[in-house]
Amino acid sequence: MSVAPIGLPNVTTDQLRPIDAEALAGSARPDHPPRILVLYGSIRERSYSRLAAEEAGRLLRWFGCEVRTFDPRDLPLPDGAEPDHPKVKELRDLADWAEGMVWVSPERHGAMTAIMKAQIDWIPLSLGAKRPTQGKTLALIQVSGGSQSFNAVNQMRILGRWMRMITIPNQSSVPKAFLEFDEAGRMKPSPLYDRIVDVCEELVKFTHLTRGRSSYLTDRYSERIESAEALMKRVNQSAI
Repeated sequence: MSVAPIGLPNVTTDQLRPIDAEALAGSARPDHPPRILVLYGSIRERSYSRLAAEEAGRLLRWFGCEVRTFDPRDLPLPDGAEPDHPKVKELRDLADWAEGMVWVSPERHGAMTAIMKAQIDWIPLSLGAKRPTQGKTLALIQVSGGSQSFNAVNQMRILGRWMRMITIPNQSSVPKAFLEFDEAGRMKPSPLYDRIVDVCEELVKFTHLTRGRSSYLTDRYSERIESAEALMKRVNQSAI
């Protein structure tokens, strides 16, 4: 095993390959690094979803992304504050900025946490003429206190589709997460860690493939004719 990059001691360097953006993107691709927003679903002092989110962030930075992570502490419940609340505005601004996202949730009572769901609920499907999540990429990770389960990632995958996001095929579920992180909060080397590397690598590839093209990829016939009908209605009203 070759010496790993600084900050990634558990990877096999010979097999960790830089993303070939030229092979994935056309001439109209943006020049800036892919912008990835990471959300996690726990505010515990030792939050394994946060630790997994931090591992994902390190990997995404290695793959050439600009990464921002939202801290859900002090985010009000959905509809419990106005949209101009500082934490709500911060979250919505980050969602607008991002070209892709990673959602990391614990599984609690067989489901994603309310903290995770509240963050997603505060991001509107549409905001004026904008759709803050449409056409953006999404990767899913869950951590569990017990045996391996996929309840949280399956629920988040449904939400990703509802938010019109391009949810990548790969996903990660970390069972008995309390055994997978050392005292410093770093994930130990294991096939579970390797799967998180896979997820991050795949997310960056899909983001390079789709950013700059997402408007075309998500252009829908039903919405085009609806817009045309709305325009005709307005023209006819003004002529009366």
